[in-house]
Amino acid sequence: MLEILRRVIQEVNKARDLGTALDIIVDRIQEAMGTQVCSVYLLNEERDKYVFMATRGLNQSAVGNVTLELGEGLVGYVGERAEPVNLENAPEHRRYHYIEEVGEEPFNAFLGVPIIHHRRVLGVLVVQQRLARRYDESEEAFLITLSAQLAGVIAHARATGSLALTGSVQAAPASRFQGKAGAPGVAIGTAIVIYPEAELHTVPDRFTANPAAEITLFQQAIHETRGEIRAMSDKLSDRLRPEDLGLFEAYLHMLDDTAITGEVIELIEAGQWAQGALKAIIESHVASFQAMEDAYLRERGTDVLDLGRRVLAKLQRGEDRQYVYPPNTILVGEELTPAMFAGVPRDRLLGLVSVKGSGSSHVAILAKAMGIPTVMGVEDLPIHLLESKPLIVDGFEGCVITHPRADQITFYNDLKLDEDALTEGLEELKDQPCVSLDGHRVRLWVNTGLMSDASRSLDRGAEGVGLYRTEVHFMMNDRFPTEEEQKVIYREHLKAFAPRNVTMRTLDIGGDKALSYFPIQEENPFLGWRGIRVTLDHPEIFLSQVRAMIRANEGVDAYLRIMLPMVSSVTEVDEAKRLIDQCYAEIIEDGAKVAMPAVGVMIEVPAAVYQARDIIKRVDFLSVGSNDLIQYMLAVDRNNSRVAELYQEFHPAVLHALKHVVDAAHAENKPLGICGEMAGNPAAAILLMAMGYDVLSMNSNNLLPVKWAIRSFELTQAQQMLAQVLRMDNAPDIKTYIDEQMRKAGLGRIVRTRPPQ
Repeated sequence: MLEILRRVIQEVNKARDLGTALDIIVDRIQEAMGTQVCSVYLLNEERDKYVFMATRGLNQSAVGNVTLELGEGLVGYVGERAEPVNLENAPEHRRYHYIEEVGEEPFNAFLGVPIIHHRRVLGVLVVQQRLARRYDESEEAFLITLSAQLAGVIAHARATGSLALTGSVQAAPASRFQGKAGAPGVAIGTAIVIYPEAELHTVPDRFTANPAAEITLFQQAIHETRGEIRAMSDKLSDRLRPEDLGLFEAYLHMLDDTAITGEVIELIEAGQWAQGALKAIIESHVASFQAMEDAYLRERGTDVLDLGRRVLAKLQRGEDRQYVYPPNTILVGEELTPAMFAGVPRDRLLGLVSVKGSGSSHVAILAKAMGIPTVMGVEDLPIHLLESKPLIVDGFEGCVITHPRADQITFYNDLKLDEDALTEGLEELKDQPCVSLDGHRVRLWVNTGLMSDASRSLDRGAEGVGLYRTEVHFMMNDRFPTEEEQKVIYREHLKAFAPRNVTMRTLDIGGDKALSYFPIQEENPFLGWRGIRVTLDHPEIFLSQVRAMIRANEGVDAYLRIMLPMVSSVTEVDEAKRLIDQCYAEIIEDGAKVAMPAVGVMIEVPAAVYQARDIIKRVDFLSVGSNDLIQYMLAVDRNNSRVAELYQEFHPAVLHALKHVVDAAHAENKPLGICGEMAGNPAAAILLMAMGYDVLSMNSNNLLPVKWAIRSFELTQAQQMLAQVLRMDNAPDIKTYIDEQMRKAGLGRIVRTRPPQ
């Protein structure tokens, strides 16, 4: 059964459209299970009906013409329950509904399984037999597995507009893809897909107005590839037997006009550009080989893929790679790099979307600095089908909407206007102190990583730097920066923010932050070698960086604070403190006149939360890293769009942990701050003020909205809200309650309305 399952999945994956995929599914299931009927019903969400979409064993004429209400019949029952229904005698069931056009009256046994994608029921997969019997567990498991596979195909079809629910292909519907917020803001524009060289799966579908020119380019690429293969054969002729050299002849035959080359030319003549046609044909052949039972033949799929990449490289070398960027460009890519969007004229670039990456990646950091709305890690986005298509980028919620409807465009246009008006209206607050209505003072600091952040942050009233990400400069280099190079960079930041506090975090790499020249390959990087673990294992890196920080502060009227990331034990704190003391002693011995910096620890893991009292006794301050703490408290990868909804800053466990850290720090009369997205959320900021956090550190865009929120509440009122929240047991209820209180305080403009779905 496993082998059958593998083959069916491979056939489905190579299908060029949903109709073909559905036909494959019903054919193969009927054959594999020896059942007399296999049918697929898909949910048409606009009409709230299930549509009879494919069948083997029932009336073909009913396909696309028969519909069921959401709760109608056994199909509706399966969808309602969102679990399999396995019946020995279906007509006797109370929910059985006879539809004459379908022709299912002779059948008794019924097994229906829901087709579910991201918790949403997309349809129902059904098998039936005349014989009254229950399908066994292995048959049920087989059908469930195939329904899960089919769910991905259907979701993809919905997103690309190729889902036919009424017998004809519909216009592409609006589809929402969840990713991770990279940089805040909204962009409404046109997708321009950018792709790396020689990677077939990243090539977008693109139509050509000049097929003849594309064919000429393709034939030249084939000619060059043939020459390359012959050269390889000649080079190895004295080392391989004649029968082994036959492999190269096989390669050449694959490129014949009667094989791959001819098929590609047919697609080009139909209007597809050369690279897209090559991709489609190569992927189809690879899938065919992988579906074969013979292991040797399956491996030949790799040979075809290699050939395709070779030809693609020739095509790409021959093209000028000049993209045309419309005035409302949204740059979309598998994995964007700074070099990719640096080539887009700044006045034409509205937004960025990357299938891979995270909110803390280099691209996201630069996008925040440049004010470009960005969404990262949109794993399910079919980017190859989005070229020149309309898109909405929601950098607040971290989502992308393809083929947006008129009401969605109106909503986001209004949101952009509201955000612009809000920012302009809050400008008058930048020089006002951040104090509650009853006089409680909270300090608002900024998270930064680039010099370009400095002026923007100070213009918005930043009172200090709560997190300076030193790894940004390491990521921008092709080697470790020298101590002197680091000193120059750190000194610029200290001078820019003088006489304020500047908190410099020691090198925090690992997890989702990688250095090209110091690769860390791990199966589970977030639980691996990262943060303080790396620099304590490489004290030469740590010592060089700390010396650069302290030396940079000499003669500068700023208050340097050094912060240690990813600490999980007091042993790490003791070792890091010893090295910092060593650095300071050496610098003083060299004749420098500079004060010993304050040393603090980031609280980012549960172990540090519950050792906070022991840690704070050893250092000068604590700062909670809310992004990682939430991730580790809830066991939710914050860069994984599949579990994005589980990443909840108002989760009761998170709030109680945050309160625990406050109590530990204040018990030792030491200052405490918090940095991360939570600190920049005005609603969360009210609770953090109530808990007793002295400093909130955030991106510069959030400074004025947070200040407005804090200046709109009394501390006593916030403390009453906190007491109520700490008695609540689920995040959605807490969020609803806090939003209500924000509206009552006149802060409704900060509370974001959910966009149309």
